[in-house]
Amino acid sequence: MTQATETALKRTPLHAAHLRAGARMVPFGGWEMPVQYAGVKAEHDAVRSRAGVFDVSHMGEFRVSGPDAERFLQHVTTNDVTKLKPGRAQYNWLPNETGGLVDDIYIYRVGEQEFLLVVNASNIGKDWAHLERQAAGYDVQLADESDRWGLLAVQGPQAEALLQPHISVDLAAKKKNAYFPAQLFGFDVHLARTGYTGEDGFEIFTDASEAETIWDKLLAVGFTPAGLGARDTLRLEAGFPLYGHEFADDIHPLASTYSWVVKDKAHVGREHISLAPPVRLIGLALERVPVREGYPVLLNGEPVGHVTSGTSSPTLGHPIALALVRGDASTADAYEVEVRGKAHPARRVELPFYRRA
Repeated sequence: MTQATETALKRTPLHAAHLRAGARMVPFGGWEMPVQYAGVKAEHDAVRSRAGVFDVSHMGEFRVSGPDAERFLQHVTTNDVTKLKPGRAQYNWLPNETGGLVDDIYIYRVGEQEFLLVVNASNIGKDWAHLERQAAGYDVQLADESDRWGLLAVQGPQAEALLQPHISVDLAAKKKNAYFPAQLFGFDVHLARTGYTGEDGFEIFTDASEAETIWDKLLAVGFTPAGLGARDTLRLEAGFPLYGHEFADDIHPLASTYSWVVKDKAHVGREHISLAPPVRLIGLALERVPVREGYPVLLNGEPVGHVTSGTSSPTLGHPIALALVRGDASTADAYEVEVRGKAHPARRVELPFYRRA
């Protein structure tokens, strides 16, 4: 990596805290991010069995407000924004005009005419340009608040119990996808009962200037710092797609198992999304050999698709993968994945690979 490239990488408000914790930093979507601290497996296991905390401050935040805010978001997304009440969050898609996705996002309804959108870090510029184009003719105001926020994700079966003594609200009363203000360690924050690991937990929105202090306090009360490596193994076990792998501008999103995100309404690109996808996303389990993105998937020796994400599952103890395969070849029980010229057996499994008990 050249010095110019290193200089160009953005840093979250927690960069110094990651270095203090001994993180190994790597480039990710234009950011310098922690890939691991103690090790991917230890961090993964901490989230599955206890509680971990992730820095997700690289994600983008857009505020959409005004008399036409709801109508505008109905137009640019596939899910039904009108079902969102203030204080609730919703997973959603930003479709493009040709049958793919600009991004997959989360929408938080702040008030009757005000919403907060969280978008993928690598798509901030693209998403902003897309929304600005689509906003013509709507009485809405768009604000890019990505630099304002620190965003921390606390995930795991003990996340609620560890937070509760230090927060001003009854967390047990907050259901999945709740979005609410609170005081945490005396700081004004917003929380959402959401996450990307397959475990219970909360995402904490805090002023960027206060993020490092809150991070340190979370570690002090028992949260384990976890990096991008564990975040990826956790989300893959949970069968969660990742933009740039399972979703993209040129991948039909209904190839995934997320057809429920598309509601019967008018929206950008509806005529293309309504068409049957040519490929399907399937889960594969292997015995020993881990596979990576791009490896060919074979059926009866014939290439029928490719791996989009793969890892060795710490929870299950064997390699797993997501793969896009031809629709007419997506229901077989047994496949092979080609690794460096050699075919290795793989069996199709229903998603998710892991489900919280």
